[in-house]
Amino acid sequence: MENYKNPAIARAMQSVQAAIPRAEADFSRPVYHFRPPAQWMNDPNGPICHNGYYHLFYQHNPYGDGWGHTHWGHARSKDLVYWEHLPIALWPSEEKGEEHCFSGCTVINGKGQPMIFYTSIGPKRRAYDSAQQWAALGEPDLIRWEKHPANPILTERLHGKVKIYDWRDPFIFRKQDRTFMVLGGKLEKERGGDAVVLLYEAENEELTCWKYQGILFRHPDKKLRSIECPNFFKLGDRWVLMLSPYGPVQYFVGTFDLKSLKFEPESEGLVDYSANFYATNVLFDQKGRCILFGWVRGFEKGRGWNGCLSFPRVLSISSDGQLVQKPLPEIEKIRGAHSRTSDIFLANTSHVLKDVGGGELEIMAEFEKVEAKAFGLRLHHPGGNGITVACKNGMLEVAGRIFPLRLLDKQMVRFHILLDRSVLEVYINESEVITTTVYLAPGNLDMEIFANKGRAKVKALEVWKIKPIWSKQGKMLAEQQ
Repeated sequence: MENYKNPAIARAMQSVQAAIPRAEADFSRPVYHFRPPAQWMNDPNGPICHNGYYHLFYQHNPYGDGWGHTHWGHARSKDLVYWEHLPIALWPSEEKGEEHCFSGCTVINGKGQPMIFYTSIGPKRRAYDSAQQWAALGEPDLIRWEKHPANPILTERLHGKVKIYDWRDPFIFRKQDRTFMVLGGKLEKERGGDAVVLLYEAENEELTCWKYQGILFRHPDKKLRSIECPNFFKLGDRWVLMLSPYGPVQYFVGTFDLKSLKFEPESEGLVDYSANFYATNVLFDQKGRCILFGWVRGFEKGRGWNGCLSFPRVLSISSDGQLVQKPLPEIEKIRGAHSRTSDIFLANTSHVLKDVGGGELEIMAEFEKVEAKAFGLRLHHPGGNGITVACKNGMLEVAGRIFPLRLLDKQMVRFHILLDRSVLEVYINESEVITTTVYLAPGNLDMEIFANKGRAKVKALEVWKIKPIWSKQGKMLAEQQ
């Protein structure tokens, strides 16, 4: 395999290694969310369970902390909590006219070969084929990869006379011994471009021959710019389509008919209310759980790093067809000191807990019998500014931003909050999630819980200090090259 001898890989990893000290010196950098050793990252790609490991790939610029030079970074884990960085998996093959390796997926084909599928971007190609779907073959441990000799695997010629713009981000799923792929794009060149998800089916075990099966989904919003990173999978007895439409990630839940290859949505919603969460990907683990990953974006520039992933979420479907999300329960492995308070009665008052911890916290706050117009909690340094998470008149305030709530049962409102220095994830009743970026100075925080213009009872309030998952310098296997 060529990775260990590939000068493009060696050069990229040397650049990342040189950037680690600067990235590590930044206090705002998350310590228990997944991120690369240094430099830029965006979309999670190709998560897969294989030979006892969870493998995760991601969009990566090894040459700076801004977008560009798109490679695929790579890491693996035994538990989805602690990660081991691996050598960069994919690189742009400039000699073949390739400038970027965009997003995609990882599968094991019918011959038992590991395969990465991704969107290859090459500006030197004719406009008709500017985007192609390429593949790479991996060794059994998934660490070293080489570009598939049959590339390009899919081109726009599959569509006949139909032109697809922004055609990208392959995602493969299987059903009843059939292998399918979805890709995103749009039918019109304009910004409001008739956004679609397209369906393809493999015609051989090697997954090198594919047939275009038509449009799986046409977005009802005709002003939508396009669809990126479509994920299509079965969850329980329903099918879920997730898509990233240059804004908050959306989901549609419905049925999929294998004969007609038609998807019929029955309900819809937002995976996350904030556009700081984007470009999802999923895997099913050995326990049958559906695990969701998303890119967290919106960090300040010029810090030697930029981007991380949301903490893994376990997905299910409620009885009314809505997406249910919970933080991966393995977070228990990194919980440290714990405090619990219960039965706090508030009436136009607040209650302060001193020194709950620094910038790495997990908080569960359960309010019940809520009559107050505003209630929630605030984290702050003594006498200084802080961040607020609160319900106010049917809206949710998270760190100064206001979000509408789809539902809110005032008889019981549960906040589940993950704070990791500059990352804040807020779950409300497991039905709505808001992810955003925040900046707090170093030092321990106080927490104030409050109810204004009415009464509320805090049935339970739990706080954990969360331990880092990364060792100093984020040791990479690059040293083995």
